[in-house]
Amino acid sequence: MDKTLANDQLTQWDHDHFFHPSTHLGQFARREAGNRIIERAEGVRITDREGKTSLDAFAGLYCVNVGYGRTEIADAIAKQARELAYYHSYVGHGTEASITLSRMIAERATEGLNHVYYGMSGSDANETNIKLVWYYNNILGRPEKKKIISRWRGYHGSGLMTGSLTGLRLFHQKFDLPLAQVIHTEAPYYFRRDDLSMSEAQFTAHCAAELEALIEREGADTIAAFIGEPVLGTGGIVPPPAGYWDAIQKVLKKHDILLIADEVVTGFGRLGSMMGSDHYGLKPDLITIAKGLTSAYAPLSGSIVSDAMWNVLERGTDENGVFGHGWTYSAHPIGAAAGVANLKLLDSLNLIANAGEVGAYFNSAMAEALGGHAHVGEVRGEGMLCAVELVRDRDDRVFFDAADKVGARVVGAMLERGVIARAMPEGDIIGFAPPFSLTREEADEIVEATRAALSDIL
Repeated sequence: MDKTLANDQLTQWDHDHFFHPSTHLGQFARREAGNRIIERAEGVRITDREGKTSLDAFAGLYCVNVGYGRTEIADAIAKQARELAYYHSYVGHGTEASITLSRMIAERATEGLNHVYYGMSGSDANETNIKLVWYYNNILGRPEKKKIISRWRGYHGSGLMTGSLTGLRLFHQKFDLPLAQVIHTEAPYYFRRDDLSMSEAQFTAHCAAELEALIEREGADTIAAFIGEPVLGTGGIVPPPAGYWDAIQKVLKKHDILLIADEVVTGFGRLGSMMGSDHYGLKPDLITIAKGLTSAYAPLSGSIVSDAMWNVLERGTDENGVFGHGWTYSAHPIGAAAGVANLKLLDSLNLIANAGEVGAYFNSAMAEALGGHAHVGEVRGEGMLCAVELVRDRDDRVFFDAADKVGARVVGAMLERGVIARAMPEGDIIGFAPPFSLTREEADEIVEATRAALSDIL
C-alpha cells in the first residue's frame, strides 16, 4: 500500500477508534487537534511515519532512560517470549527473570527495603501501597489509622485512590475525586510561595508547620501514611527546598506516620543517584517504582517493602490466611526480563553517572541561556530533570493568563525545531527529562531550541 494512503487510513482509524489518554477528546474527534504516528526510534530521537525526526527531550514520559533502540533489552524480551511468554506469580510461582530482578532491585534500593511486589504501572503500584498500609494498620490493631497525606501538585497516578493522591485538579474535576481518605498539604514549591519575603529555610519550616497543623486537625491516630515524590514531577519538576525532607521526616516520625517515597520518576538514576530517597536522605517504608525499572521497554512496576513492614505482613497471613491481593500480570516474565536487561545496561554503560554529569551541564547551560530572560521566572532542575517556568513579569512574579497557553505554544515552537519538551499542567512550565544517554552536544541542541522558541513566542 502507498505510504501516504496508509497514513491517511491510520489517521482515520485513529480519530474514529483510539481513545487517547490526557487528550481533549472533542478537539481530537473533530480533527481540530492533530495526531502523530511514531514509527521508529534510536538513541534520543524518534521518527514518525511522515519521516520527521525529533530529539525526545522528555524520554517518552520520563521513562526511556537508557535511550531508544537498545537491542540488549529487545533480545532479552524476545528470548523470554520464546521460552516462557507468561506464567502467573500466585502461590509461590516465579521465573528466573522475576526472581533475579527482585534480587537486583533489593541490591539497589534504599537500605532496609528488600521485598518487591510487582504490577504494571506506577498507578497500580501506588494502589498496592495504600492497601499494604491499610492492611498493616489493621494487623497492628489500629483500624482508625487510615488517612493518607499527599501534597498539592504531587502526581501519583490516575486511578481512584491514586488519582485522589495526585494533587492536580485536572485529575479530580468531574471524576468525584479526591476520595475522603486522602488529604493534601502544602507543595514544597519555593518559587510559588505565597509570601515572597520568606527565605528558603523559612519556607521549609512553613511546610513542616503546615504538615504538623494538618495532623493536629485530623488527629495523628487517623493518619496512616504520607506520600511524596523526592522531586515533584508532573506538578512542575520542582526539587525540594533545602532541608525539606529532614523536616518532614521528623514530623512523620513524631506521629508514627509511614512514608511512601514515590520514585516512579526518580528511581534508578534520574537524579544522578540510584534512588531519589538516597539522594535526599529519605528513609521510606515503601518505595514506588515503575518507569526506570524497564526504561519503558515493557510495562512493569513495583512496590518495595521495608523489612519492618514485611514482618507485620507475615504476621497478618499467619493470623488471617493468604494475603488477598494480586494482579494477573504481577511479575510478568517479559517485563521482568526487560527489567533485568535494563538494570544491567545502566551499570555497564555507566548511564547513571552520565545522567548526573550531563544533567548538571544541561541545567547549567539552560540557566545561562535563559536565566536573564524577561519572561523566565526560574530555571530549576536536578540530575536529568530540568524546568523553565515562564512569567509575564519576573520582577513582580506575575503569571500569564492560563487561557494564553504560553507554555504550550513554546513547546509547539520547539517541536517545529525538532525538539520534544513537555508543557506541564497548572502553569506555563516547560519540562525536560531526556534519556540518560544524552550528550553535551544534544543538551546544547535542546537549549538552543528552547531559546529560539521563547524568542518566537515571547
